[in-house]
Amino acid sequence: MPIRMLSDRVLVRLDDESAERRSVTGIVIPATAEVSRRLSWGFVVATGRLARQIEVGDKVLFDSEKRAEVELSGTIYLLLREKDVHGIAEAAEGAKEPGLYL
Repeated sequence: MPIRMLSDRVLVRLDDESAERRSVTGIVIPATAEVSRRLSWGFVVATGRLARQIEVGDKVLFDSEKRAEVELSGTIYLLLREKDVHGIAEAAEGAKEPGLYL
């Protein structure tokens, strides 16, 4: 379903790697586990016209506590304000994987 975001709102799809983690010893930690102030990664799928620094396709870092969830066509997305995004991953020169630059 096409959606047009308003103001500085950002629609984000969670990164699959953020859903479930493994500890150093191999224990699986589910996404629902309570972890103090853990930030999450996601991909921007839509932005409002007042979002100035974030574009569709960006990989963003955000606080998972400051979000609202919405289901569109069977997929869960997160609704954030641009000010709630802490950083955008950018590819370093000559690197294949993006790094975090704040």
